[in-house]
Amino acid sequence: MPEFAWKAARANAEIVEGRITAATQARAMQQLRAQGLTLLTIAEAAAMAPVSSLMADTQPSGLGKLFQNDRITQVDILALSSELSIMLKAGLALDNALRVLIGMNAKPAMGRLTQTLLADVKGGATLSKALSKHPEQFNSFFINMIRSGEASGQLSDVLERLVEHLERLKALRESVISAIIYPCILLGVAVISLVVMLGFVVPQFEVLFNDMGDKLPMATRIVMVVGHAFTDYAPIMGIVLFIGFLILRKWWNSATGQRWWQAKALRLPVLGPLVLKYNLTLFARSLGTLMGNGVPLMAALQIAIQTVGNVNLRQALETIPPKVKGGGKMVDAISSSGIFEPLAVNLIKVGEETGRMGTMLLELARIFNTDVENGVKRGLTLLEPLLIMVLGILIASIIVSILLGILSVNDLAV
Repeated sequence: MPEFAWKAARANAEIVEGRITAATQARAMQQLRAQGLTLLTIAEAAAMAPVSSLMADTQPSGLGKLFQNDRITQVDILALSSELSIMLKAGLALDNALRVLIGMNAKPAMGRLTQTLLADVKGGATLSKALSKHPEQFNSFFINMIRSGEASGQLSDVLERLVEHLERLKALRESVISAIIYPCILLGVAVISLVVMLGFVVPQFEVLFNDMGDKLPMATRIVMVVGHAFTDYAPIMGIVLFIGFLILRKWWNSATGQRWWQAKALRLPVLGPLVLKYNLTLFARSLGTLMGNGVPLMAALQIAIQTVGNVNLRQALETIPPKVKGGGKMVDAISSSGIFEPLAVNLIKVGEETGRMGTMLLELARIFNTDVENGVKRGLTLLEPLLIMVLGILIASIIVSILLGILSVNDLAV
């Protein structure tokens, strides 16, 4: 029978490891759980190094420490939530689970954060209260979800649903980011190609064309002027572009700039509907998850609205809570905002009439999520050949202009 190496936590937060012989990995896990252990890692011993060696290998050393990024990311928060959910579901007390997590964190910043949470919990604070002291890592949505789990006595179940929510948002963001990588590479290649052509190739023909003057074709003269300006004023152009970039970035991040470009993004032919649905996906999934975990409607609305990144859409959504608070129906408030399509309004209406608002909102988020992914794929299917075509036209124009100049030289020679 195969032998399995494992690492687990006892109920008192003690970390233990060892090896066990069993017919299958599932059987080995069953035997370990029967001993009251919470499994952290398990794998066939023949296919891996000892667990302690693996854990040591995850710690950065040498140059790894020099380039290690100690900033806490949403991926770290997701991992923390997932591991805490598993341990609480396995029966560990909250303080013991946090104590185990301290020893598991390879990133020092996460270790310090978990240590602070443990100190607050041991001091008598609830987990939601301890998390609220770190608003940069845990937003109001996260904290209210934890608070609802504490109130209902189902913290492990709420953490599990929270992890599922965070994983879906992460998958949506990554799908969008992954989709735009290739077009960005194409755009970078286009810029580099133009720089090489204008800065190094075109100047090589300047001596050949110097005596031609006005006899050169217009296209060749234009290319030569642009190439000459590029080589002579490259440092000045670089400084101007850099200063312009800094000014543009400052304006882009300002309230006025964000309002302007986010409004323009919503009006774009193909991108606009995708931006709208992406933001409404965040809103619907957050609101549905909060309501499904017992958070009051008004509080859930306020939190879900803040997850929307587009300032203009957020302002439209902020008209909903006052109408609901005044006694109006949710579907009427949603419909009057003017940003939800009929399908969304009908789903929310069904949810309100059947008392299953949270479920309907999550279904709406799933539909919007699928639409965004499909829309991004379709848009990039059109964008990629368009970028290639534009790049080809620009380079071909430069080459043809130079060839026309060479042919003109040959004609004059004859």
